[in-house]
Amino acid sequence: MGEVGRVNFDESVFLGQRVVQYRTDPEKLTSEYLLYSFLSPDLQYQFKRHDSSGSTVSHIRVPDCLKFEIPLPALGEQKRIAAVLSTLDAKIDCNNRINAELEAMAKTLYDYWFVQFDFPDTNGKPYKSSGGKMAYNATLKREIPAGWEVGPLSDWIASDKTGDWGKDTVEGNYTLGVDCIRGADINGLNGTGTVAAPTRFILEKNKGKILAPFDFVIEISGGSPTQSTGRLALITSETMKRFSQPLICSNFCKAISLVDNSYFFNFAYLWKSAYDKKVLFGWEGKTSGIKNLLFDAFTGKHMVCMPPQKLAQRFFDFVSPLEIKKQKLLRENDKLEALRDWLLPLLMNGQVTVA
Repeated sequence: MGEVGRVNFDESVFLGQRVVQYRTDPEKLTSEYLLYSFLSPDLQYQFKRHDSSGSTVSHIRVPDCLKFEIPLPALGEQKRIAAVLSTLDAKIDCNNRINAELEAMAKTLYDYWFVQFDFPDTNGKPYKSSGGKMAYNATLKREIPAGWEVGPLSDWIASDKTGDWGKDTVEGNYTLGVDCIRGADINGLNGTGTVAAPTRFILEKNKGKILAPFDFVIEISGGSPTQSTGRLALITSETMKRFSQPLICSNFCKAISLVDNSYFFNFAYLWKSAYDKKVLFGWEGKTSGIKNLLFDAFTGKHMVCMPPQKLAQRFFDFVSPLEIKKQKLLRENDKLEALRDWLLPLLMNGQVTVA
């Protein structure tokens, strides 16, 4: 409740349930200024204050939606305030679009090399399209490049680390401060959502659970009827720069590392392919109503083909700088969002003015 967005309607639309539309009088109030007013802490507080009790779903009566109060400076000042904040949001949006293109480049190359098998042959030509030798594999029930090995995903995995939750403050022997990656943070780590990893304190003896570059974090409990467990995030040295403390994952997640880090990005796209194809829905159990990924069963039985190490290394060398750039832009976004969120209430209550 209280989420807000600004839209320009190019065609006829209607509102879904539990949504209200505001249309501004352009002679009194700009829609951009109203957007940032709704995002300000003061108006978010007013949402909570007008929450009507007695319902299983938090809600506000429509008449109460007209009772919110906002500062109303002159139109010129409204436009200047909105311009400052929207410039920050525009840069964040630009970074996100760049990251989407970087991800699309890596995914396209992965599909071309490891799904269509048109990786460069010894002459630099597409392997399969140029007549490269293929062999039928009865396990995968398809042709794969001759000489490629087939085995379970577990063959790629060297070790795993269980999650931890610790305490929210220093307590007894719980003194080691960490930032804890939850399932809710995985999309944000990948650049398609927010990261709000809480600071926790764990036992010093559990420092072996701290994440390192080339680890993966996998959500093993949670999900929903339309979202399976198994979301995955990559941990790189650039990822870790987004946090002020060492990282662990929560006890609803698991961290794994590989036998050979040359296969780091191959593993990531193999796993994401299975997730996107909804394969992981078939590897879930339930405990007390919570879905749990049957991790050992899935990795032990999900069969894949492993490319030669030299080809995996070539793919790693191509994708690695893209991932570095992506994480740098996400780190920049974190700073831009923090600046915007710091400026927003100051601009709204007049503590800061725009010349």
